[in-house]
Amino acid sequence: MDKNGKRVALVTGSTGGLGTAMCQRLQQDGYRVVAHYRNPDKAKEWSDKMKAEGFLFDLYAADISDYVSCGEMIAKIEAEIGPIDILVNNAGITKDKPFHKMSYEDWDAVLKTNLYSVFNCTRQLIDGMRERGFGRIINISSVNGQRGQFGQANYSAAKAGMHGFTKTLAMEVASKGITVNTISPGYIGTDMVMAVREDVRNQIIAQIPVGRLGGTDEIAYLVSFLASDKASFITGANYSINGGQHVY
Repeated sequence: MDKNGKRVALVTGSTGGLGTAMCQRLQQDGYRVVAHYRNPDKAKEWSDKMKAEGFLFDLYAADISDYVSCGEMIAKIEAEIGPIDILVNNAGITKDKPFHKMSYEDWDAVLKTNLYSVFNCTRQLIDGMRERGFGRIINISSVNGQRGQFGQANYSAAKAGMHGFTKTLAMEVASKGITVNTISPGYIGTDMVMAVREDVRNQIIAQIPVGRLGGTDEIAYLVSFLASDKASFITGANYSINGGQHVY
């Protein structure tokens, strides 16, 4: 908690569409929100936009794929703001190619950014959460980690690995007041998806039973709920938010 008694939430990959919605919802629900970024220019532009909309976040930089860089960021946050109570592992990239064309660099970059980052942040927070008897770890995976997707062997492997991590860690820390859960969004109306050519986007929507893209706010509401005291009996779960595109 910070000095005003607010629980501190760190959201990695904050400046993207999902990260933005999560930060806003968590702040609206009373949390002290720390926004992680890597690109200073993008972060400055994003922060200015957030301030214009009435949101004021604490911004901290790190190379999320690097253990030492994450540790330095976390140490600085906890020294300047207070212990981190909630971690949302949201940062991610794609480098899509059919596997026979995928380079080691394509594989390595996605695994380190999307999966190693989960270890890099969580490992350096888990001891403090155990000592304080409270913690919320929320891992943002993907429908394509559940079903697979052409051209995404690296991305799907990383996102599936996130939930394997969730299940095991959830069992290990359940008695310490810490919950660990996964959210697996389908196609959400982020800037990246909306930039897809309209005819291609319409083909995607045609495959979604509810007939539309998901909203970033819909993911953010679930993040905030899982961060709350009301979700203390939920751990090791994987929440699919995909409009019925993949059910099992």
